[in-house]
Amino acid sequence: MKLLVTGVSHKTAPVEVRECLAFRQETLGPALADLKSREGVAEALILSTCNRVEVIVTTEDSADPQAIVDAFLAEVKGLSTETLAPHVYRHEGREAIHHLFRVAASLDSMVIGEPQILGQLKDAYAAAKDAGAVCGWLEGLLTRAFSVAKRVRSETGIGQMAVSISYAAVELARKIFGSLNNRTVMIVGAGKMSELAARHLRRSGAAHVFVTNRTHERAIEMARLFQGTPVEYTRFVAMLPEVDIVIASSGAPHYILRKEDMTRVISARRNRPMFLIDIAVPRNIEPAVNAIDNVFLYDIDDLQEVVNANLRERMKEADHAEAMVGEEVERMMARLKVAEVTPTIVGLQGQLEQIRAGELEKVRRKFGPFTPEQEQALEALTRGIVNKIAHGPISELRHHAAAGNPEGAQVVAFIRKAFHLQD
Repeated sequence: MKLLVTGVSHKTAPVEVRECLAFRQETLGPALADLKSREGVAEALILSTCNRVEVIVTTEDSADPQAIVDAFLAEVKGLSTETLAPHVYRHEGREAIHHLFRVAASLDSMVIGEPQILGQLKDAYAAAKDAGAVCGWLEGLLTRAFSVAKRVRSETGIGQMAVSISYAAVELARKIFGSLNNRTVMIVGAGKMSELAARHLRRSGAAHVFVTNRTHERAIEMARLFQGTPVEYTRFVAMLPEVDIVIASSGAPHYILRKEDMTRVISARRNRPMFLIDIAVPRNIEPAVNAIDNVFLYDIDDLQEVVNANLRERMKEADHAEAMVGEEVERMMARLKVAEVTPTIVGLQGQLEQIRAGELEKVRRKFGPFTPEQEQALEALTRGIVNKIAHGPISELRHHAAAGNPEGAQVVAFIRKAFHLQD
């Protein structure tokens, strides 16, 4: 059995190349059926995301998996081997297993530790399963990859630290308030980053979202996204005493919240804490606001520092994760090597059992019938002899397989020849 991963990713190919190779959801089933039907292909899977496209196949030993995949991509996508050559990567055997485990564990992602890739790989597996393209060895390998990813996430902190500006804002808010349940948010401006931050806050338990914008229609439109309330731009400061978290991303060329405004607001709140996120450039909130007790102001540079620190921590965790993936690859290779000699072990046991049963039948014909006690004794005696004969060869087979010794194939061949085992 041969295993080959052929692919392009954000590391090797620009978006225009990835676009040409991408498979839409509705085309995935027919493409998998086509690939699986090609001579020599045992199983197939296609992983297609915005950042990577990978074609994974297992083939018979006599097949040329690279030629099969190249022909498939040329016919289905109209891309020649020469066109893809500068961008494509190929991994076979052990390296392919290592690559799959790293992808599943998000160690090969644009943002290391992001959880989306595992879900995308599971979706690709489900599509291949529905198409009848995975049903054996590759299925077992993918299941193992999912387990490796789960171990990495549970035993390292690789996915625990915010590495986006919007999510870092939410993590800081959680540190200030403890829990975000029932907190109220005011979005000032309707930028994409503030929308993302508001989404994270809503998912984290924030109870209500107010939205204000100089263009009121845009405020109404954005408020609908969060089942929130639009607020007239001229009234938003007056509403701030009701608000716990402010996200400011207005395009105003001057400060829209000054120290004297926030002094009145915090007094009206009876000094209950407020968290202000200023992600506008130029800034929307006067920096002096941060000097007010119980007002916590962070601008985009502050958030970027948090993100950078978290990225450094995530990279440290990635080192631990890489070591885990290496361990899991070694375990997988040991299992595969043992699996390679299993047919020989089964054949040897079957051959010896056949000899034992034949010789025992001769004894029965010559000296039988025997009493139940005698039958039991003969069975125990002959099985014991056979097990002792089999123990040495089977131990050698397993030892050479687990150790990955180069002479392992010669040992298998010798034992098959010595005991007249058929291929």
